[in-house]
Amino acid sequence: MEVWKKYQQDNKDRFLEELLALLRIPSISAKSEHQSDMQTCAEAVKQRLFEAGADKVEIYPTAGHPVVFAEKIIDPSKPTVLVYGHYDVQPADPLNLWNSAPFDPTIVDGKIFARGACDDKGQVYMHVKAFETLFKTNTLTNNVKFIIEGEEEIGSPNLATFVKQNKELLKADVILISDTSMLSMENPSIDVGVRGLSYIEVEVTGPNRDLHSGVYGGAVANPATILAKMIASCHDENNHIVIPGFYDDVIESSLEERAKMAEAPFNENEYKDDLGIEELWGEGGYTTNERTGIRPTLEVNGIWGGYSGEGAKTVLPSKAFAKISARLVPNQSSAKITEKLIAYFKGIAPKGITVNAFEHHGGEPYLTPIDSIAYQAAEKAITTTFGKSPIPVRGGGSIPICALFEQELGIKIVFMGFGLDSDNLHSPNEKFDLFNFYKGIETIPYFHQYYTELKGKG
Repeated sequence: MEVWKKYQQDNKDRFLEELLALLRIPSISAKSEHQSDMQTCAEAVKQRLFEAGADKVEIYPTAGHPVVFAEKIIDPSKPTVLVYGHYDVQPADPLNLWNSAPFDPTIVDGKIFARGACDDKGQVYMHVKAFETLFKTNTLTNNVKFIIEGEEEIGSPNLATFVKQNKELLKADVILISDTSMLSMENPSIDVGVRGLSYIEVEVTGPNRDLHSGVYGGAVANPATILAKMIASCHDENNHIVIPGFYDDVIESSLEERAKMAEAPFNENEYKDDLGIEELWGEGGYTTNERTGIRPTLEVNGIWGGYSGEGAKTVLPSKAFAKISARLVPNQSSAKITEKLIAYFKGIAPKGITVNAFEHHGGEPYLTPIDSIAYQAAEKAITTTFGKSPIPVRGGGSIPICALFEQELGIKIVFMGFGLDSDNLHSPNEKFDLFNFYKGIETIPYFHQYYTELKGKG
Protein backbone atom coordinates (compact mmCIF):
# COMPACT_ATOMS: atom_id res chain seq x y z
CA MET A 1 0.00 0.00 0.00
CA GLU A 2 1.30 3.41 -0.93
CA VAL A 3 0.11 4.95 2.34
CA TRP A 4 2.29 2.47 4.26
CA LYS A 5 5.33 3.19 2.13
CA LYS A 6 4.95 6.95 2.55
CA TYR A 7 4.55 6.70 6.33
CA GLN A 8 7.55 4.39 6.65
CA GLN A 9 9.71 6.55 4.39
CA ASP A 10 8.79 9.71 6.30
CA ASN A 11 9.68 8.07 9.62
CA LYS A 12 12.54 5.69 8.75
CA ASP A 13 15.21 7.79 10.48
CA ARG A 14 13.16 7.91 13.68
CA PHE A 15 12.53 4.16 13.51
CA LEU A 16 16.29 3.59 13.38
CA GLU A 17 17.14 6.00 16.19
CA GLU A 18 14.58 4.33 18.44
CA LEU A 19 16.09 0.92 17.75
CA LEU A 20 19.61 2.20 18.45
CA ALA A 21 18.42 3.55 21.80
CA LEU A 22 17.03 0.12 22.67
CA LEU A 23 20.30 -1.55 21.67
CA ARG A 24 22.25 0.66 24.08
CA ILE A 25 20.57 -1.03 27.05
CA PRO A 26 22.69 -4.05 28.16
CA SER A 27 19.71 -6.30 28.91
CA ILE A 28 21.71 -9.47 29.58
CA SER A 29 19.33 -11.89 31.30
CA ALA A 30 22.04 -14.41 32.23
CA LYS A 31 23.98 -12.01 34.48
CA SER A 32 22.54 -10.87 37.80
CA GLU A 33 24.44 -7.57 37.69
CA HIS A 34 22.17 -6.51 34.80
CA GLN A 35 18.96 -6.83 36.81
CA SER A 36 18.31 -3.07 36.68
CA ASP A 37 19.10 -2.99 32.95
CA MET A 38 16.44 -5.64 32.36
CA GLN A 39 13.84 -3.46 34.08
CA THR A 40 15.03 -0.40 32.15
CA CYS A 41 14.68 -2.26 28.87
CA ALA A 42 11.21 -3.54 29.76
CA GLU A 43 10.15 0.04 30.51
CA ALA A 44 11.58 1.22 27.18
CA VAL A 45 9.70 -1.50 25.27
CA LYS A 46 6.51 -0.59 27.13
CA GLN A 47 6.88 3.07 26.18
CA ARG A 48 7.50 2.33 22.51
CA LEU A 49 4.46 0.04 22.30
CA PHE A 50 2.30 2.73 23.87
CA GLU A 51 3.61 5.36 21.47
CA ALA A 52 2.98 3.01 18.53
CA GLY A 53 -0.73 2.89 19.34
CA ALA A 54 -1.42 0.10 21.82
CA ASP A 55 -4.36 0.81 24.13
CA LYS A 56 -3.18 -1.39 26.95
CA VAL A 57 0.51 -1.81 27.81
CA GLU A 58 1.64 -3.41 31.04
CA ILE A 59 4.77 -4.86 32.59
CA TYR A 60 4.08 -8.11 34.41
CA PRO A 61 6.60 -9.24 37.03
CA THR A 62 7.68 -12.89 37.13
CA ALA A 63 9.95 -14.86 39.45
CA GLY A 64 12.71 -13.68 37.11
CA HIS A 65 12.68 -10.89 34.56
CA PRO A 66 9.43 -9.11 33.62
CA VAL A 67 7.13 -9.70 30.66
CA VAL A 68 5.83 -6.79 28.59
CA PHE A 69 2.28 -7.21 27.27
CA ALA A 70 0.41 -4.87 24.93
CA GLU A 71 -2.76 -5.00 22.88
CA LYS A 72 -4.86 -3.09 20.40
CA ILE A 73 -8.39 -4.46 20.09
CA ILE A 74 -10.23 -2.77 17.24
CA ASP A 75 -13.12 -5.25 17.18
CA PRO A 76 -13.44 -8.44 19.30
CA SER A 77 -15.01 -10.19 16.31
CA LYS A 78 -11.91 -9.60 14.18
CA PRO A 79 -8.93 -12.03 14.08
CA THR A 80 -6.22 -11.50 16.70
CA VAL A 81 -2.50 -11.86 16.01
CA LEU A 82 -0.23 -12.41 19.01
CA VAL A 83 3.34 -11.22 18.35
CA TYR A 84 6.04 -12.89 20.46
CA GLY A 85 9.61 -11.73 20.92
CA HIS A 86 12.23 -11.08 23.59
CA TYR A 87 14.14 -8.04 24.79
CA ASP A 88 16.93 -9.91 26.59
CA VAL A 89 20.25 -10.59 24.88
CA GLN A 90 23.18 -12.95 25.16
CA PRO A 91 26.32 -11.96 27.09
CA ALA A 92 28.75 -10.04 24.86
CA ASP A 93 31.84 -12.04 25.86
CA PRO A 94 34.56 -12.22 24.65
CA LEU A 95 34.65 -8.43 24.51
CA ASN A 96 38.12 -8.27 22.94
CA LEU A 97 36.78 -9.83 19.72
CA TRP A 98 34.29 -7.02 19.06
CA ASN A 99 35.29 -4.40 16.51
CA SER A 100 33.09 -1.86 18.31
CA ALA A 101 31.49 -1.72 21.75
CA PRO A 102 28.62 -4.25 21.89
CA PHE A 103 26.20 -1.80 23.53
CA ASP A 104 27.23 1.24 21.53
CA PRO A 105 25.53 0.39 18.21
CA THR A 106 27.67 1.25 15.21
CA ILE A 107 26.55 1.38 11.58
CA VAL A 108 29.14 0.22 9.07
CA ASP A 109 28.40 -0.49 5.39
CA GLY A 110 24.66 -0.43 5.99
CA LYS A 111 24.80 -2.84 8.94
CA ILE A 112 24.04 -2.23 12.61
CA PHE A 113 26.67 -3.85 14.83
CA ALA A 114 25.49 -4.38 18.42
CA ARG A 115 24.47 -7.16 20.78
CA GLY A 116 20.78 -7.81 20.16
CA ALA A 117 20.79 -6.06 16.76
CA CYS A 118 19.21 -9.12 15.15
CA ASP A 119 18.51 -11.42 18.11
CA ASP A 120 15.97 -10.20 18.94
CA LYS A 121 15.60 -6.45 19.48
CA GLY A 122 15.93 -5.53 15.82
CA GLN A 123 13.38 -8.13 14.76
CA VAL A 124 10.97 -7.34 17.60
CA TYR A 125 11.14 -3.68 16.71
CA MET A 126 10.14 -4.41 13.10
CA HIS A 127 6.80 -5.58 14.51
CA VAL A 128 6.39 -2.54 16.72
CA LYS A 129 6.97 -0.22 13.76
CA ALA A 130 4.82 -2.32 11.41
CA PHE A 131 1.99 -2.09 13.95
CA GLU A 132 2.57 1.66 14.26
CA THR A 133 2.37 1.96 10.46
CA LEU A 134 -1.00 0.22 10.40
CA PHE A 135 -2.40 2.19 13.34
CA LYS A 136 -1.17 5.62 12.26
CA THR A 137 -2.44 5.15 8.69
CA ASN A 138 -5.81 3.87 9.93
CA THR A 139 -5.42 0.60 8.03
CA LEU A 140 -5.32 -1.93 10.88
CA THR A 141 -7.78 -4.71 10.01
CA ASN A 142 -7.20 -7.09 12.93
CA ASN A 143 -6.51 -7.08 16.64
CA VAL A 144 -2.87 -7.20 17.71
CA LYS A 145 -1.31 -8.38 20.97
CA PHE A 146 2.35 -8.39 21.98
CA ILE A 147 4.15 -10.56 24.50
CA ILE A 148 7.79 -9.50 24.77
CA GLU A 149 9.71 -11.45 27.42
CA GLY A 150 13.07 -11.04 29.12
CA GLU A 151 14.27 -14.61 29.57
CA GLU A 152 14.40 -16.28 26.16
CA GLU A 153 18.19 -16.42 26.18
CA ILE A 154 18.16 -18.39 29.44
CA GLY A 155 15.42 -20.81 28.38
CA SER A 156 12.26 -18.85 29.35
CA PRO A 157 12.11 -20.47 32.82
CA ASN A 158 9.22 -18.31 34.06
CA LEU A 159 7.23 -17.72 30.90
CA ALA A 160 5.39 -21.04 31.12
CA THR A 161 3.86 -20.00 34.45
CA PHE A 162 2.89 -16.62 33.02
CA VAL A 163 1.23 -18.19 29.99
CA LYS A 164 -0.68 -20.74 32.07
CA GLN A 165 -1.94 -18.00 34.42
CA ASN A 166 -2.93 -15.59 31.62
CA LYS A 167 -4.59 -17.68 28.92
CA GLU A 168 -7.48 -15.25 28.49
CA LEU A 169 -5.11 -12.29 28.26
CA LEU A 170 -3.11 -14.04 25.53
CA LYS A 171 -6.11 -15.41 23.65
CA ALA A 172 -5.48 -15.09 19.89
CA ASP A 173 -5.91 -16.83 16.54
CA VAL A 174 -2.23 -17.16 15.64
CA ILE A 175 1.22 -16.41 17.04
CA LEU A 176 3.68 -14.49 14.84
CA ILE A 177 7.40 -14.73 15.60
CA SER A 178 10.44 -13.09 14.00
CA ASP A 179 13.29 -14.74 15.90
CA THR A 180 14.48 -16.72 12.89
CA SER A 181 16.33 -16.05 9.65
CA MET A 182 16.10 -16.15 5.86
CA LEU A 183 18.41 -17.88 3.43
CA SER A 184 19.19 -14.49 1.93
CA MET A 185 17.45 -11.35 0.73
CA GLU A 186 17.82 -12.68 -2.83
CA ASN A 187 16.31 -16.03 -1.83
CA PRO A 188 13.69 -15.35 0.86
CA SER A 189 12.57 -18.25 3.02
CA ILE A 190 10.23 -19.12 5.88
CA ASP A 191 11.23 -21.37 8.74
CA VAL A 192 8.68 -24.14 9.14
CA GLY A 193 10.20 -25.40 12.36
CA VAL A 194 12.84 -24.92 15.03
CA ARG A 195 14.86 -27.46 16.97
CA GLY A 196 14.53 -28.20 20.65
CA LEU A 197 17.29 -27.82 23.23
CA SER A 198 18.84 -29.71 26.11
CA TYR A 199 21.54 -27.76 27.98
CA ILE A 200 23.64 -29.22 30.80
CA GLU A 201 26.79 -28.42 32.75
CA VAL A 202 29.34 -31.07 33.71
CA GLU A 203 31.78 -30.74 36.62
CA VAL A 204 34.63 -33.26 36.90
CA THR A 205 36.57 -33.47 40.18
CA GLY A 206 39.78 -35.40 40.86
CA PRO A 207 42.15 -34.56 43.74
CA ASN A 208 40.98 -32.40 46.63
CA ARG A 209 43.14 -29.45 45.52
CA ASP A 210 45.17 -28.19 42.56
CA LEU A 211 48.46 -30.06 42.38
CA HIS A 212 52.00 -29.41 41.15
CA SER A 213 52.05 -31.03 37.70
CA GLY A 214 55.68 -32.09 38.11
CA VAL A 215 55.28 -33.70 41.49
CA TYR A 216 51.92 -35.39 40.80
CA GLY A 217 51.63 -35.47 37.01
CA GLY A 218 51.45 -39.02 35.68
CA ALA A 219 50.35 -40.40 39.03
CA VAL A 220 46.98 -38.68 39.46
CA ALA A 221 44.16 -38.43 36.91
CA ASN A 222 43.91 -34.91 35.50
CA PRO A 223 40.22 -33.80 35.49
CA ALA A 224 40.80 -31.61 32.42
CA THR A 225 42.20 -34.57 30.48
CA ILE A 226 39.44 -36.88 31.69
CA LEU A 227 36.74 -34.36 30.74
CA ALA A 228 38.26 -33.95 27.28
CA LYS A 229 38.22 -37.73 26.79
CA MET A 230 34.63 -37.97 28.00
CA ILE A 231 33.51 -35.29 25.56
CA ALA A 232 35.45 -36.86 22.69
CA SER A 233 33.74 -40.19 23.36
CA CYS A 234 30.31 -38.73 22.54
CA HIS A 235 30.86 -39.05 18.75
CA ASP A 236 32.13 -41.96 16.66
CA GLU A 237 34.33 -41.77 13.57
CA ASN A 238 31.31 -40.73 11.47
CA ASN A 239 30.41 -37.97 13.93
CA HIS A 240 27.36 -39.97 14.96
CA ILE A 241 26.35 -39.41 18.60
CA VAL A 242 26.93 -42.62 20.57
CA ILE A 243 25.06 -41.77 23.77
CA PRO A 244 22.68 -44.72 24.34
CA GLY A 245 19.14 -43.96 23.23
CA PHE A 246 19.95 -40.52 21.86
CA TYR A 247 18.28 -41.20 18.48
CA ASP A 248 15.47 -43.44 19.77
CA ASP A 249 12.64 -40.96 19.19
CA VAL A 250 14.00 -39.21 16.09
CA ILE A 251 11.59 -39.24 13.16
CA GLU A 252 13.67 -39.69 10.03
CA SER A 253 12.87 -37.19 7.29
CA SER A 254 11.48 -38.67 4.10
CA LEU A 255 13.39 -38.72 0.85
CA GLU A 256 10.82 -36.28 -0.50
CA GLU A 257 11.48 -33.77 2.30
CA ARG A 258 15.24 -34.13 1.87
CA ALA A 259 14.87 -33.57 -1.87
CA LYS A 260 12.83 -30.43 -1.17
CA MET A 261 15.53 -29.15 1.18
CA ALA A 262 18.14 -29.74 -1.52
CA GLU A 263 16.35 -27.20 -3.74
CA ALA A 264 17.38 -24.38 -1.41
CA PRO A 265 20.36 -22.43 -2.83
CA PHE A 266 23.59 -23.37 -1.06
CA ASN A 267 27.17 -22.65 -2.04
CA GLU A 268 29.55 -24.72 0.06
CA ASN A 269 32.63 -22.69 -0.85
CA GLU A 270 30.94 -19.41 0.09
CA TYR A 271 29.77 -21.01 3.32
CA LYS A 272 33.31 -22.08 4.22
CA ASP A 273 34.83 -18.76 3.17
CA ASP A 274 32.37 -16.85 5.35
CA LEU A 275 33.41 -18.94 8.37
CA GLY A 276 37.12 -18.96 7.56
CA ILE A 277 37.37 -22.76 7.51
CA GLU A 278 38.74 -25.22 4.98
CA GLU A 279 36.51 -28.21 5.67
CA LEU A 280 33.01 -28.85 6.96
CA TRP A 281 32.29 -31.31 9.76
CA GLY A 282 29.22 -33.27 10.72
CA GLU A 283 27.25 -36.47 10.82
CA GLY A 284 28.07 -38.73 7.90
CA GLY A 285 25.38 -39.31 5.28
CA TYR A 286 23.77 -35.87 5.56
CA THR A 287 24.26 -32.55 3.82
CA THR A 288 25.16 -29.34 5.64
CA ASN A 289 21.58 -28.03 5.49
CA GLU A 290 20.25 -31.35 6.77
CA ARG A 291 22.75 -31.39 9.65
CA THR A 292 21.61 -27.94 10.77
CA GLY A 293 17.91 -28.49 10.24
CA ILE A 294 16.59 -32.05 10.47
CA ARG A 295 19.29 -33.78 12.54
CA PRO A 296 19.96 -33.56 16.29
CA THR A 297 23.41 -32.42 17.40
CA LEU A 298 25.63 -32.33 20.48
CA GLU A 299 28.05 -29.45 21.03
CA VAL A 300 30.42 -28.13 23.68
CA ASN A 301 29.54 -24.50 24.41
CA GLY A 302 32.33 -23.86 26.88
CA ILE A 303 35.11 -25.76 28.63
CA TRP A 304 37.46 -24.62 31.36
CA GLY A 305 39.64 -25.72 34.27
CA GLY A 306 43.05 -25.14 35.75
CA TYR A 307 45.09 -22.04 35.01
CA SER A 308 44.09 -19.77 32.13
CA GLY A 309 45.67 -16.48 33.17
CA GLU A 310 48.66 -14.70 31.68
CA GLY A 311 51.90 -16.61 31.51
CA ALA A 312 52.47 -20.17 32.68
CA LYS A 313 51.52 -22.08 35.80
CA THR A 314 52.35 -25.78 35.93
CA VAL A 315 49.28 -27.06 37.68
CA LEU A 316 47.20 -30.22 37.66
CA PRO A 317 43.69 -28.87 38.31
CA SER A 318 41.35 -30.26 40.90
CA LYS A 319 38.32 -29.58 38.73
CA ALA A 320 37.30 -29.14 35.10
CA PHE A 321 33.98 -27.95 33.70
CA ALA A 322 32.03 -27.92 30.45
CA LYS A 323 28.72 -26.54 29.23
CA ILE A 324 27.15 -28.89 26.69
CA SER A 325 24.01 -28.54 24.59
CA ALA A 326 22.03 -30.82 22.31
CA ARG A 327 19.77 -29.49 19.56
CA LEU A 328 16.73 -31.71 19.17
CA VAL A 329 14.39 -32.56 16.31
CA PRO A 330 10.66 -33.37 16.30
CA ASN A 331 9.56 -36.15 18.62
CA GLN A 332 12.63 -35.87 20.84
CA SER A 333 11.97 -34.82 24.44
CA SER A 334 14.31 -32.37 26.13
CA ALA A 335 13.66 -34.03 29.50
CA LYS A 336 14.56 -37.47 28.14
CA ILE A 337 17.69 -36.26 26.39
CA THR A 338 18.84 -34.30 29.44
CA GLU A 339 18.45 -37.43 31.54
CA LYS A 340 20.45 -39.47 29.01
CA LEU A 341 23.24 -36.87 28.81
CA ILE A 342 23.65 -36.68 32.58
CA ALA A 343 23.55 -40.47 32.95
CA TYR A 344 26.14 -40.88 30.20
CA PHE A 345 28.72 -38.55 31.72
CA LYS A 346 28.27 -40.02 35.17
CA GLY A 347 28.38 -43.55 33.82
CA ILE A 348 31.70 -43.27 31.98
CA ALA A 349 33.64 -41.60 34.80
CA PRO A 350 36.78 -43.60 35.68
CA LYS A 351 37.56 -44.59 39.26
CA GLY A 352 38.96 -41.75 41.30
CA ILE A 353 36.91 -39.16 39.42
CA THR A 354 33.64 -37.63 40.59
CA VAL A 355 31.15 -36.22 38.07
CA ASN A 356 28.43 -33.75 38.91
CA ALA A 357 26.10 -32.90 36.02
CA PHE A 358 22.98 -30.77 36.07
CA GLU A 359 20.48 -29.13 33.72
CA HIS A 360 20.51 -25.42 32.86
CA HIS A 361 17.40 -25.34 30.66
CA GLY A 362 15.66 -27.05 27.79
CA GLY A 363 12.91 -26.68 25.23
CA GLU A 364 10.97 -28.76 22.75
CA PRO A 365 11.25 -28.81 18.94
CA TYR A 366 8.41 -27.30 16.95
CA LEU A 367 6.97 -27.68 13.44
CA THR A 368 4.41 -25.32 11.89
CA PRO A 369 1.94 -26.51 9.23
CA ILE A 370 2.50 -25.05 5.76
CA ASP A 371 -1.14 -25.50 4.77
CA SER A 372 -2.44 -23.10 7.42
CA ILE A 373 -4.01 -19.71 6.70
CA ALA A 374 -1.24 -18.04 8.70
CA TYR A 375 1.51 -19.65 6.65
CA GLN A 376 -0.27 -18.72 3.43
CA ALA A 377 -0.54 -15.11 4.65
CA ALA A 378 3.18 -15.02 5.48
CA GLU A 379 4.06 -16.57 2.13
CA LYS A 380 1.88 -14.06 0.26
CA ALA A 381 3.30 -11.11 2.23
CA ILE A 382 6.90 -12.05 1.46
CA THR A 383 6.07 -12.69 -2.17
CA THR A 384 4.50 -9.23 -2.37
CA THR A 385 7.56 -7.34 -1.09
CA PHE A 386 10.36 -9.59 -2.38
CA GLY A 387 8.88 -10.40 -5.76
CA LYS A 388 9.39 -14.14 -5.33
CA SER A 389 7.85 -16.94 -3.29
CA PRO A 390 9.73 -17.89 -0.10
CA ILE A 391 11.34 -21.32 0.29
CA PRO A 392 10.17 -23.37 3.30
CA VAL A 393 13.16 -24.43 5.43
CA ARG A 394 13.87 -25.95 8.85
CA GLY A 395 15.61 -23.61 11.28
CA GLY A 396 18.56 -24.85 13.31
CA GLY A 397 18.02 -22.68 16.38
CA SER A 398 15.62 -23.08 19.26
CA ILE A 399 12.76 -21.03 20.70
CA PRO A 400 11.96 -22.94 23.89
CA ILE A 401 8.49 -21.50 24.43
CA CYS A 402 6.96 -22.51 21.07
CA ALA A 403 5.66 -25.94 21.98
CA LEU A 404 4.22 -24.64 25.24
CA PHE A 405 2.41 -21.80 23.46
CA GLU A 406 0.55 -24.29 21.29
CA GLN A 407 -0.09 -26.64 24.18
CA GLU A 408 -1.51 -23.97 26.50
CA LEU A 409 -3.15 -21.55 24.04
CA GLY A 410 -4.23 -24.09 21.43
CA ILE A 411 -3.02 -22.03 18.46
CA LYS A 412 -0.35 -22.40 15.81
CA ILE A 413 2.80 -20.37 15.22
CA VAL A 414 4.10 -18.86 12.00
CA PHE A 415 7.71 -17.67 11.66
CA MET A 416 8.68 -14.58 9.68
CA GLY A 417 12.37 -14.00 10.32
CA PHE A 418 14.39 -11.35 8.50
CA GLY A 419 17.84 -12.07 9.91
CA LEU A 420 20.64 -13.97 8.23
CA ASP A 421 22.67 -16.94 9.46
CA SER A 422 25.74 -14.75 8.97
CA ASP A 423 24.49 -12.13 11.47
CA ASN A 424 26.79 -13.52 14.20
CA LEU A 425 24.02 -14.39 16.61
CA HIS A 426 25.45 -15.14 20.08
CA SER A 427 28.89 -14.16 18.76
CA PRO A 428 31.05 -11.03 18.76
CA ASN A 429 30.10 -8.43 16.14
CA GLU A 430 26.43 -9.36 15.95
CA LYS A 431 24.80 -7.38 13.15
CA PHE A 432 21.54 -6.63 11.40
CA ASP A 433 21.39 -5.15 7.91
CA LEU A 434 19.41 -1.93 7.62
CA PHE A 435 17.89 -3.34 4.44
CA ASN A 436 16.56 -6.33 6.37
CA PHE A 437 15.23 -4.13 9.18
CA TYR A 438 13.29 -1.91 6.82
CA LYS A 439 12.21 -4.87 4.68
CA GLY A 440 10.64 -6.44 7.73
CA ILE A 441 8.74 -3.25 8.55
CA GLU A 442 7.56 -3.14 4.92
CA THR A 443 6.48 -6.80 4.81
CA ILE A 444 4.79 -7.41 8.16
CA PRO A 445 1.78 -5.12 7.51
CA TYR A 446 0.96 -7.27 4.49
CA PHE A 447 0.85 -10.33 6.74
CA HIS A 448 -1.82 -8.69 8.89
CA GLN A 449 -3.80 -7.63 5.83
CA TYR A 450 -3.63 -11.02 4.11
CA TYR A 451 -4.28 -12.95 7.31
CA THR A 452 -7.50 -11.01 7.90
CA GLU A 453 -8.58 -11.51 4.29
CA LEU A 454 -7.84 -15.25 4.25
CA LYS A 455 -9.39 -15.73 7.65
CA GLY A 456 -12.55 -14.04 6.39
CA LYS A 457 -12.73 -16.33 3.39
CA GLY A 458 -12.16 -19.37 5.57
